Order: sequence, then C-alpha cells, then structure tokens
Amino acid sequence: MQSRYCLTEGAGALAHPPWGAAPPPWAPGRREETARMIDDAIGERTWCLSEVDIFRDLTEREMDTIAAAAPMKTYTAGEMLYAPQQPCEVLFILKRGRVRVFRVSADGRALTCAILAPGTIFGEMLLLGQRMYGNFAEALDDVTVCVMHRADVDRFLLSDARIATRITETLGRRLADLEQRLSDSVFKSVPQRIATTLLTLVPEREPSALPLRPGARHPQVALTHEQLAALVGTSRETATKVLHQFADRGLIRLARGRVTVLKTEQLRDETG
Repeated sequence: MQSRYCLTEGAGALAHPPWGAAPPPWAPGRREETARMIDDAIGERTWCLSEVDIFRDLTEREMDTIAAAAPMKTYTAGEMLYAPQQPCEVLFILKRGRVRVFRVSADGRALTCAILAPGTIFGEMLLLGQRMYGNFAEALDDVTVCVMHRADVDRFLLSDARIATRITETLGRRLADLEQRLSDSVFKSVPQRIATTLLTLVPEREPSALPLRPGARHPQVALTHEQLAALVGTSRETATKVLHQFADRGLIRLARGRVTVLKTEQLRDETG
C-alpha cells in the first residue's frame, strides 16, 4: 500500500503530519533546528566575554571554557544585584542594560559611584581582597549579566597573568575616575559638575566626524533627574533647576528620563 505521506501526494502532503504540532527530534528540519539552537546558545554565552576588553586575545577554546563557568542571569529595572546586607563574592559581566553602583550616607543620601554599560566587568574589588560591603548595585534597565563565582575567577582569570593584570588596570581606572569626581565635588560648582557628567555619559564621536546636520539625532543620556543628582552629589531639586537653565539656553532638551545634548561645545564651556 502506498504511504499517505509519500512525495507523490504533492506539496500539501505534510500539511497535517502524523506527529501533530510538536514534531519529534527526528522529524524533517528538527536536527538542523537543534544545531542552530546549540550554536546560538554558545554564541550568546561567549558574547559576554567577546565584548570585554580583558578577554580580547583569548582563543575560542579558552572563551568557551570560561563561558561555561559564567551562566547568564537577568534582573528587572530597579532590582538590586547586590547590597551591603547581601555581599557577594562573584564577578559580574554586563551583557545588556545599565547598572548603577552607589553608596548611601548615614543621613540617607545616595552617591552614585559609576553607571556601568554593556561589556563592563564589576564586582572585582571584592575578588581582589578589597571591601565592597558598603556598595549597592541597581539595574537601571532590564539587565542581563554573566555571573562567575570566586572559585572560577581564581581558576580561570586570576591564574592567567594577562587577565589578572587587566582586571587590576580596570580597577585602577575606576578608582581614578571616582577620585576625579570627588575632586570635582569639592572644587566645581553644581552646574559645572552636571555639564561634566552629561558630557562624560554621552556616546563619544570620532574626532574626524562631521558636525551634526539639522534634524540629525543628537546624543542622549538616559537618566532621571534624581539619578543625575546622585551621580553629581546634589539634590534632585538643584539638579532639576540647573537642567532647566541649560534647556532655556538651548544647550540641552529635556524629556521624561532623558536628556538630549544639543550643543556639545557650548556645554563643554560650562564645565569650568
């Protein structure tokens, strides 16, 4: 008897296959689909590493080994990755979204230490023997991170002289940035600090890039007034007042949770 599913029945023969809506692994196309899913999963894992400078010269095999020890985890906007009451001996590799690292004073004021972008590693201060117990890390957006526990960091990262040196250099740069901001908080006015912070956070353009054409997209900073105030060390009310002064002069444009920089060079003149 001829099979009802033979090719002679035409293009519609498999319109209603015998296995229903959920084809088994051996069904046509399933093996190729599974292979693609495996490749995509590996690519997702290693992306966390490939976008981070400290891993820039690792071989594919080294990347796969480290990626297997750094599973991905997601956090929703506003969720804490760690807090003083929950110190964690892990290394985070930021894949998507932004993370704010901050401290809180005894009187309840928040001081933002850093706004971290994708491709950044953080949590390394604790791993290098320094205390992070006073720090909070908050997801500003929906965030995806790769998480590596201390034993794996010791095994795969700190044991590699190349990576260990780069982690130390990264830590040094962050401490230097924080020292500069603390110095600014003493010697610069609030308007100068806000102008400096906005210019620090906008995406950098190539020095040879042509000036923006009328109607072209201007650089934006996705922060609320309260978040910006915490970053420069002032009150939300003061930050809002300064931002509106800049907006009235045409230097920036304000929207909910966003600041658009319209005149970069004029804003740079405000940094002092």
